[in-house]
Amino acid sequence: MLALESILRLDATAIDYIIIATYFVFVLGIGYLAKRAVSNSLDFFLSGRSLPAWVTGLAFISANLGAIEIMGMSANGAQYGMPTVHYFWIGAVPAMLFLGVVMMPFYYGSKVRSVPEFMLRRFGKPAHLVNAISFAVAQVLIAGVNLFLLATIVNVLLGWPIWVSVLAAAAIVLSYITLGGLSAAIYNEVLQFFVIVAALLPLTLVGLHKVGGWEGLVDKVSASPGGAEQMSAWPGNALSGFTSDFLSVIGLVFGLGFVLSFGYWTTNFVEVQRAMASKNMSAARRTPIIGSFPKMFIPFIVIIPGIIAAVLVPELAQFKANGSGEVTYNDALLLLMRDLLPNGMLGLAITGLLASFMAGMAANLSSFNTVMTYDLIERYIVKERSDDFYLRTGRWITVAGTVIAIGTAAIASGYSNLMDYLQQLFSFFNAPLFATFILGMFWKRMTATAGWTGLVSGTATAILVFILSENGVIDLPGQGASFVGAGAAFVVDILVSVLVSLATVPKRDSELTGLVYSLTPKEQRTEVAQAGDEGWYRKPVLLAGISLVLVIALNIAFG
Repeated sequence: MLALESILRLDATAIDYIIIATYFVFVLGIGYLAKRAVSNSLDFFLSGRSLPAWVTGLAFISANLGAIEIMGMSANGAQYGMPTVHYFWIGAVPAMLFLGVVMMPFYYGSKVRSVPEFMLRRFGKPAHLVNAISFAVAQVLIAGVNLFLLATIVNVLLGWPIWVSVLAAAAIVLSYITLGGLSAAIYNEVLQFFVIVAALLPLTLVGLHKVGGWEGLVDKVSASPGGAEQMSAWPGNALSGFTSDFLSVIGLVFGLGFVLSFGYWTTNFVEVQRAMASKNMSAARRTPIIGSFPKMFIPFIVIIPGIIAAVLVPELAQFKANGSGEVTYNDALLLLMRDLLPNGMLGLAITGLLASFMAGMAANLSSFNTVMTYDLIERYIVKERSDDFYLRTGRWITVAGTVIAIGTAAIASGYSNLMDYLQQLFSFFNAPLFATFILGMFWKRMTATAGWTGLVSGTATAILVFILSENGVIDLPGQGASFVGAGAAFVVDILVSVLVSLATVPKRDSELTGLVYSLTPKEQRTEVAQAGDEGWYRKPVLLAGISLVLVIALNIAFG
């Protein structure tokens, strides 16, 4: 399918290409400058734990502004409408705040280099190995999504065949990650955040003007397939797949808002790695909390354009009405850009999309190379070598991860809505990990054997639900099967872990200090005051409270 060319062509001119070329000069320049600061493996994989909170906070959110967020959420907006905001207001912000307030002290305070390494200390080698391998597999699959969509943009812009575009796009990302490691990824993610906002905000404003403002959009959506309920966030039946309003709300709150969301944001090393690169405990805790503020407003520049495209672009409106045509929901942003933006603004919008996909793929690769090097190669394959050896290994692993992502891009090309694909992956990998992690953090009786058996059982359950859904045994349209799979994986993981724990011997309390909440002294769970951190706006708990109030207000306003 990679040989197929996109039917879309954007009428880019010289000014558009100049804007794009300028951006790439900055991206590669940042990679080159970051290389000068890499002297050991900690610099390459964790930026030497030296970055300020505002940098890691913006990188934290930008790392999630890849294909999943931009194209996937705009596709969801086109297909489901306003219920898609649940991925942000229910399915992200609360978990990000929990990560900053409760979990980062354990990650940062233990000085682990990755989430799987934390699992090693809490549960031992079997759980560590299962977690490290499943995480590595997930990252190359998700990197393939970002790479495929990045290549699609190159195809649309230049008319190159998709397979050539895949290779070109992979080479660009590989260049700066291999040069500068995590620092190159993070500083580019900060740049990419501002480029993405600058690109998508004008598209949203022009689109709203074209449909007659917010009221005009409501009128047009109400008259389209799906009707007026697409402009209300709750109960979100089309998104959840449930016909019952009550079951839909339960599915969204428990399946998405608790299991999938907390599983992703609190245990996914792609995100946690950014906070681990912070200069101190306070900065590490503030990283996801700072990221929560732009996160809650991103729907207005990602989901709204998708909704506009579904009523404004004839090809997409036809596809939504009868399920056939030459476009899919994934094309929503490109179609809107094609129809609305003049040259110059078109170049900026294309640059923003390129930036988002590179940010997503770079985040996948930078976490993949860390886990592969520290958690698999150093731990199990090539032990006790020099730090320089592992630094070189990390760079070669980055190359290998990119090559694998080129292959997994073919899988992503087969989905008309990539969020369906991504939510399935999250139900497989993140939901059971969160169950194991949260039980082990708050229940000291949980044993090492329960750690790996719970993980395997939960993952197997999610895969079983997927198979039943694919074969029509479970009939849940939309992303309901993912929510059910995630919930089932969580419950089975917890049950298996409890039963196995009661039948096996736990670790001694002295071995669990710093790993279990009740056995960790309060002074180890809070940051030591650092110079410059005295202001109220640098208090993690206060910032988290402000963010929570804002997201509740948004749910009420658009519910």
